[in-house]
This record gives sequence, C-alpha cells and structure tokens, in this order.
Amino acid sequence: MSCREGLMSPQTETKASVGFKAGVKDYKLTYYTPEYEVKDSDILAAFRVTPQPGVPPEEAGAAVAAESSTGTWTTVWTDGLTSLDRYKGRCYNIEPVAGEENQYIAYVAYPLDLFEEGSVTNLFTSIVGNVFGFKALRALRLEDLRIPPSYTKTFQGPPHGIQVERDKLNKYGRPLLGCTINPKLGLSAKNYGRAVYECLRGGLDFTKDDENVNSQPFMRWRDRFLFCVEAIYKSQAETGEIKGHYLNATAGTCEEMMKRAVFARELGAPIVMH
Repeated sequence: MSCREGLMSPQTETKASVGFKAGVKDYKLTYYTPEYEVKDSDILAAFRVTPQPGVPPEEAGAAVAAESSTGTWTTVWTDGLTSLDRYKGRCYNIEPVAGEENQYIAYVAYPLDLFEEGSVTNLFTSIVGNVFGFKALRALRLEDLRIPPSYTKTFQGPPHGIQVERDKLNKYGRPLLGCTINPKLGLSAKNYGRAVYECLRGGLDFTKDDENVNSQPFMRWRDRFLFCVEAIYKSQAETGEIKGHYLNATAGTCEEMMKRAVFARELGAPIVMH
C-alpha cells in the first residue's frame, strides 16, 4: 500500500481524480461568469485593469477574480476537494473605460465565506494582495468596493460615536474645535503642557498629540501625561467649560500601551488615542 493510499480514503481519492488533468487552462473558463446574478451578501469590487498585450480583457478580469480568491496559475488536483462554485470569486462583467486605450473595469463578486469576520486585514490582504503583482496585467487599480451590511456588522467598532463625545464635553449645536500641538516634536513636557493650556484656555474644545509623539528622550510619556492633564484641569477651572486632550498611548508593546492608557484613566484624562 502506498503512502497516499494509506492516508486518503477511497472516496476522497476518487473525487480528487475525476476530471482532473494537469496543466494550464484559461482563467476565463472558470472565473469569468457573465451570467452570474450578484447576491446581496457578496462583496463587490471594481478593478481598473490594463492587460498585457495579447491578453483578452475577459481573461484579465477572470485572472483578477481567480488570484484574489481560490485560483492559481495551474490546475491542481486539490480543486476536487472543495466546492469552487461556492468559494471562488467571479468576474461577472467587464467594460471598457471611455477615452482610455486598453483599459477596462472588471467587476468581481466575492462570496462572504472567503473572509474572516471583523478583519480588515484579511479583507484587504485578499482583495489587494499578491494579485497586484500578476504578470498578465500591465496595471491594476482598485476603483470601488461594496461591503454588504452582513459583513460590516461583524466589526464591533468604537463603543461610542460623536453623540457620546458631545455629551462628555457638553458641547452641542456647533462643530467641535481642536488642534494638534506644534512643533509636534522637540518640546519639553512642561512646555508641551503649556501649549495645551494656552489652546484650551483660548477657546478650543480639545487638543491632541501627533501620532509620532510617543516617549522620546526630550519628552517621556509619563511627564507629558501629567502636564497635559494639569493643563486640562486648569483651563476648565478658568473657563467653566469641559475640555479634552487626546493623549497618545501608543507604545512598542500592547502591554506597555495598556499601562499608559490605564495611567491616563487614573489621572482623569477623558480621551486617549493609539
């Protein structure tokens, strides 16, 4: 008995081998399906495609659908171990771009089961991943994306929105005014806190750290937190208004980031960012 015979059941062997013929075949034979009716649950993508010379637009669109879902450049026997009709992406329409030579919009539908729930990383790794290095295409660009509610509902999102922020600041009926402290790098923690105070005392509702303000030698994060919270309390006492500052808690590790966020909460900071 061979290793393959010992490891695979007869039913599996039969299914994988029926109709299988090694070699390369056109993508459009499997992945170009103009008769397909789009489902409400499908994720839809519109790609601007420029095929290489000699590559038909239908083949280029089908290649995008294949390489961003279940396909590869050659026929493999393991295709028979799953249901390609259930999981494959489909190029269901392709049309020329007006006024552009050899450019087309390829419309691709992806079944929802191809994507992990609540994962932006998985979604874009699949749709805008290695397909952009595909040799049959001279150029490729994602023009549009439709994500159905059945998928967006898998993302928890922030625990509150603008209404809760207005409630916390007690500011209604007008835009909230804020700014980023500048120069964003180089200030000492004390002078940084002074700038926060002057902005809030001057009428802004909140200020924020720039994204690259972390814990550099000229201003360590703990000192920055202390001086910024002091500026918040001082400006609130003098204006009678609720003020805020977005403290950047970003750090090199998740554990360190959580430690900084907890420290900000203990100080009474109303907002953190990462």
